[in-house]
Amino acid sequence: MFKNKTILKEKLIESAKSVLPISAIVLLLCFTVAPIDISAFTSFIFGSALLIFGISLFTLGAETSMTPMGEYVGAQMTRSKKIWLIVILSFLVGVMITMSEPDLQVLATYVPSINPSFLLILFVSVGVGAFLVIAMLRILFGIKLKYLLLGFYIVAFAMALFVDSDFWSVAFDSGGVTTGPMTVPFIMALGVGVSSIRSDSQETNDSFGLVSLCSVGPIIAVLILGLIYNPESSSGIGFEISRLESSRELGWNYLINFPHYIVEVSKAVLPIVAFFFVYQAFTKPLSKKRLLKILIGLLYTFVGLVLFLTGANVGFMPAGYLIGSGLGVSSISFIVIPIGMIIGFFIVAAEPAVQVLQAQVEEVTSGAIPKKALAFALEIGVAISVGIAMLRSLTGIPIMYFLIPGYVIAFVLTFFVPDIFTSIAFDSGGVASGAMTTTFLLPFAIGVCEASGNNIATDAFGTVAMVAMTPLIAIQILGVVYKVRIRKIKEVTSPSLEEIIDMQLESPIYEIDDATGEVQIISAPNVDSLKDLVDSDADIIDFD
Repeated sequence: MFKNKTILKEKLIESAKSVLPISAIVLLLCFTVAPIDISAFTSFIFGSALLIFGISLFTLGAETSMTPMGEYVGAQMTRSKKIWLIVILSFLVGVMITMSEPDLQVLATYVPSINPSFLLILFVSVGVGAFLVIAMLRILFGIKLKYLLLGFYIVAFAMALFVDSDFWSVAFDSGGVTTGPMTVPFIMALGVGVSSIRSDSQETNDSFGLVSLCSVGPIIAVLILGLIYNPESSSGIGFEISRLESSRELGWNYLINFPHYIVEVSKAVLPIVAFFFVYQAFTKPLSKKRLLKILIGLLYTFVGLVLFLTGANVGFMPAGYLIGSGLGVSSISFIVIPIGMIIGFFIVAAEPAVQVLQAQVEEVTSGAIPKKALAFALEIGVAISVGIAMLRSLTGIPIMYFLIPGYVIAFVLTFFVPDIFTSIAFDSGGVASGAMTTTFLLPFAIGVCEASGNNIATDAFGTVAMVAMTPLIAIQILGVVYKVRIRKIKEVTSPSLEEIIDMQLESPIYEIDDATGEVQIISAPNVDSLKDLVDSDADIIDFD
């Protein structure tokens, strides 16, 4: 009980550090270059408070429920050694989680050109299900992630040549929104569970990569939809901002939206919970103590996600649209580019799924990839992507002018960095483009685009896609830097065979794993074992 209170307090502090910087930037804009309606301003402040409490509860709940559930299902599914069972269950899990993903629901409401919106949701969900199957089989058979991603993205860009340009931005946006707060904790844990069955050196690398492949599926699925579907006019995209006359109306506006998001989150959580409890009943059942802990964690997850989505949609979405509209019509409209970059730098820290990813990366790599370094690379990447998105909203430059060279750079880098950095980079791209991007940055871009008189369907959409792309480059550049530093350490500190033999036998000897960067102590009981170690071409460093 007291432990949970302490952890919750820590989560509240972390959430406040994530949300308050972006809130301060928005408030500064409201007081200076982009004034907004007082009702939207007040609603934004209240929404910020809900975000802080929502993120803290969600991350606590995800750690104690979604992550253990995913690891359990992944491990048990793999132990069955039945490929057909793994294929069927993976597909069902992918479709169920995605169909109820809140971010996808929001995006579907923004795209009236695809009517009914359920058609978009269905194609995207099937795409995730199919590619989750591919991701699971990749782990089981040890296929290199970068070759799969390269092949599928080549297919996606080739298909885009035959699809109406209105579908380009929506397709690549779909790849980002499907990996949201519900999908990421469960799918990432699923990968850890499946890879834990293996005992080879690539186990850590292969525990990542599910999110990245599940981001490709929706892109290809929506492009297929574009080949067989004739879109309607997209002129109807826009927002209706409620004008609130009193504090009572403000409170009522939140109260009437709570039931809606309770239903939405229930749709997202209940299928996963039902699947888990039915599945564990037919396999090796968990102890009552563990099940009770998972149930409490699910309650935290549920309440946190309701608070987060209500605050983001009711408070942040109108503010983003109004600020974007105000800046778009101003005489200094190009100021939205640096402003967007600053917002992008700070907003990624407020993504619940990003915090889950950072924690899991640090845990799986035993701290070899520090949380702070990963966070900084993500922040830089998202800042650049939002700057590009604002440039597109103002000028109408086609999205492919950025996506094609961006992905070319990303894939070239895969051949120069350790595999684990490639896996984490492509996972990060999907994770960074989550709920905050959908509910604040996309409305912000739509406001700028609408005020500039450009095509919203082609020029504002694509913001999520840009946010999903740039972390691929930023984190792999971090991998290049990391690899260079490791090489320098080896060159300076690697002793010769004669020096090793002369060492005191009790001196600690270390080995650095090129794939994970982990430093492991190697015991050396006698000189012969040291000679064998050197003859085996191991990377040895004495830090004494």
